Amino acid sequence: MDRRGQLINRVTQSFEANFGQSPQLIISAPGRVNLIGEHTDYNDGFVLPCAIDHETIVAISPTQGELVDVIACDYDQQDQFGINSAFEHQTDEWKNHVRGVAASFKARGLNIASARIAIGGNIPQGAGLSSSASVSVALGKAIATVNGFDDIDETQLALIAQQSENDFVGCACGIMDQLASARAVDGHAMLLDCRSLDFEPIAIPEELSLLIIHSGVKRGLVDSAYNERREQCETAARHFGVSALRDLDEQRLKDGKGDLDDVSYRRARHVVTENKRVLDTAEAFKAKDFQAISKLMSASHQSMRDDFEITLPAIDQLVELVARIIGDSGGVRMTGGGFGGCVVALVPHEEIQAVETAVATEYVTPDGTPAIIYRCKPANGVTIVKS
Repeated sequence: MDRRGQLINRVTQSFEANFGQSPQLIISAPGRVNLIGEHTDYNDGFVLPCAIDHETIVAISPTQGELVDVIACDYDQQDQFGINSAFEHQTDEWKNHVRGVAASFKARGLNIASARIAIGGNIPQGAGLSSSASVSVALGKAIATVNGFDDIDETQLALIAQQSENDFVGCACGIMDQLASARAVDGHAMLLDCRSLDFEPIAIPEELSLLIIHSGVKRGLVDSAYNERREQCETAARHFGVSALRDLDEQRLKDGKGDLDDVSYRRARHVVTENKRVLDTAEAFKAKDFQAISKLMSASHQSMRDDFEITLPAIDQLVELVARIIGDSGGVRMTGGGFGGCVVALVPHEEIQAVETAVATEYVTPDGTPAIIYRCKPANGVTIVKS
């Protein structure tokens, strides 16, 4: 049985054991890895993520009454809340994601029915692979489907999931993670305009394999400096009199620095240059220009390290190690919000073993365990597995 089949079985069995019935509906939503375009999404910029074949499974059945009962298979924990009750923040983070999605429907004037829900996933936690967005998108699709909200499309599901994060969970994230989980296309990255929400599927060159290497440093967006970085970007945007840093180019950035503090200026410089790198990388993918891909991903990592200051020594070491092996035949950079998590690498097929061997022999995680390497495939967005 493949990885998805094992996960579906685990969630289904938990649902049946706790609720004494089979679920009416099973939904899958993938995690995502961002190939390039970090911290540009909430600045109305451009990103280039792809969904990965690690996912969240949600099993659901509507019930009678006023309650939503939820089982978290990965934690062996339960939650229960009223469909008409106000959102109340919970100590267990996973509960806030479930309650937040329900609250987001309510905030849009959509009354949901009571339900029984089981949730499980195989996306690494704290790795910057959007496990939380995957949970929220899968829950949103499950709730919308069992309640007959047929006019809610995948983009609206992503917006509901983002609202849950922003207004209820407490993370000021942009739309990238949720939209990638909702609308990704198998075999492709997604060139996404985070202002208009328009996107173009961009085929990932078939000569390259997608590797994700976990640094062993777990991270949490809400508790990290993520929100601080966003505030610094907003400070810079106000200084330049624009609604978002998306509206600046490099020349205007240089000419208009004035009395803007150096930290906010460097944050803005990262965003402005990263937006251009995203667009250039999409063109490099189309042209299969591997040297350009290598240079652009390297420049992105340097900008995250020096201007946005979100990498760590362990992450930098991993990037340097992989880059030494693949040279300009692929690309490597940190991925995710920063302060830990993963490195993403586009590696020629013939170099996979060399990369994996080097990581195993030359890199040690902070707790002394080997780094975990995930060989991933670009996947589809949210889907109904069983109805």
